[in-house]
This record gives sequence, structure tokens and C-alpha cells, in this order.
Amino acid sequence: MYPLKRNRRLRTGEAIRSLVRETIISPNDFLVPLFVVEGKGVKEEIPSMPNYFRLSLDLLEKEVKDLWILGLKSVLLFVKVDDKLKDNKGTEALNPNGLMQRAIKTVKNACPDMLVMTDVALDPFSSYGHDGIVENGLILNDESSSVLAEMALSHATAGADFVAPSDMMDGRILEMRELLEDEGFTNTGIMAYSAKYASAFYGPFRDALDSAPVDMVNVPKDKKTYQMDYANRFEAIRETEMDIDEGADIVMVKPGLCYLDIVRDIKNEVDVPVAVYQVSGEYAMIKAAAEKGWLDHDAVMLEQVTAIKRAGGDIIASYFAKDVVKLIS
Repeated sequence: MYPLKRNRRLRTGEAIRSLVRETIISPNDFLVPLFVVEGKGVKEEIPSMPNYFRLSLDLLEKEVKDLWILGLKSVLLFVKVDDKLKDNKGTEALNPNGLMQRAIKTVKNACPDMLVMTDVALDPFSSYGHDGIVENGLILNDESSSVLAEMALSHATAGADFVAPSDMMDGRILEMRELLEDEGFTNTGIMAYSAKYASAFYGPFRDALDSAPVDMVNVPKDKKTYQMDYANRFEAIRETEMDIDEGADIVMVKPGLCYLDIVRDIKNEVDVPVAVYQVSGEYAMIKAAAEKGWLDHDAVMLEQVTAIKRAGGDIIASYFAKDVVKLIS
């Protein structure tokens, strides 16, 4: 007696597998993180992120044009700030002629239809490497949120389409939304890092921006008092729902691969787009293992981004975006 149903009939060749495939990756899925530095003609490879670079504004202009040709239409900007411009209150973040503000204008001038999202956090501007103001060994929540709201307004004024607060201060989404509304930026969106975990996968990113917490007395050595405990699941839903109630248009889970259960939980609960950040540590591990010949770089890369979308990620922030698009094209 033979089975009437043979599932393998739908796997017999690439044509049928493609026809019934449930999860399809396209350029429209990706948000491209870009690191910006001062100077001219600067293209610095990040040692812990092979084949990923910090770019000066002139090369940023070329990069966004190249991305657009590939069909990649959204970027997320980060800036590396000179140490002499850093302080405890992130003063440089509010400079209307600061590097971030000039980067936004550079992208918009080079490619007006490119969607520009901007990182809103104090750590690149902080002399202590924290996402908030440090006082007596604590990260001040409300005082930090006020600065972050002003930072978001500065980015919107420069032309950002979305601001992306990555700090995890309580109540900062509401403060940003109200300030943006009061100042007439009703169409500026907010992509909230809603479920951002205190992860060990961020190391290469902190190398890229020189934004790791400093080792000093009365300065927290890590970010565990404001980023989430990676052992927690239901807290992620509470955090995300609070951000939506405060005015977030898009919510994010960060990191990616180790948190796909969280992605699915949130996708099942909310009715706004869910972004997932495939972070620097995930990128670096694939690069290192492939360099050793221990795995197939392109196969694992594509499998991981497909898994993120399959889990419920509507938007994938990934350092692999260009490589994936070239591969699938």
C-alpha cells in the first residue's frame, strides 16, 4: 500500500520548489546600515566586520547611488564622532551642522527618493559610551529622553524620513512623537528599537563607531540596566506595545537570529511592521567561519535572512543586504 500523499513531489526540482516557496526574499525587504566618518575619500574597512566600511560623505554619496541601482531603497545612518566632540550630554548630537545632519542631506541630495532612517542614541556622542546621561553610576532616564527627542527633531529638520531610537529609555517614543508633532513634522516616522536585548553580539558594531562603554569608576560597565535581559520573552511584547501606544510606526527586534521566537511572538501580537536587525556579531561569525572554510558563506547568509523573514520580519536591517541582492538577482 503506497501513500496517497507524497510531500516530496513538491521538492523534485528547482522549478516546483520555486513555485511553492512560501518565503521570498527581495531588495524591498532590506534596510542598509551605513557608517559615516569625517574626511574626504575615506573608505575604512572595519577590522571585525570584513568587507564593511566607514565612509566619508563623498563616498556615502556614491554608495547610496549604487544601492539604488541594486533596488535597495532604504538606509539607516550611523556616525563615528571624534572623541574631542564627545561629552556626557551628547551636545554634538544637536549640532545642526553635525556629521549626522550633513549625512542626511548628502543622501537626500544624491538620491532624493532614498528612504533615510537615522540612529537616535547618545552612545556615539557620549564620553562614557552609554545611550543616556550618566550620573552617580546611573543612566538617567527622563533627562536622556529629553535630549533624544531634541536629537530626533534635529534629524527631522535635516531631512530624515524616519528616526530610529535605539536607546531603550522608558517613554522616549512619546516625547519624540509629541515634539515632532509640535514642530510640524507630522510625516516623520519613528522606528522604535522596542525589543533590544543586552546582547554580546554587538561587539563589532561598537568597534565600528568606537561607542563601547568606558571602564571607569561610577560608570556602568554594560547596558543591562536599560537594554533587555535576553532570558525574557513576554517583556518584549510589553515593551513593543508600549512603544506603539506612544506613537511608534515600526517596531524592531534586535538582535536577529537568536531572537526569532521573539520576532514571531511580536508579529502575532501587533499590527505595525516589524523590523529585525541582523547585527554585527551575526555578520562577523559568518565571515569568520567562511574564511576558515567551515561553511558556505552565501548559502548560510541567504538561509539566515530567509529565516528572519519567515519568522515574521517585514524589514531586515542587514550588513549582507548588497550581497544578498546581488546573489538573488
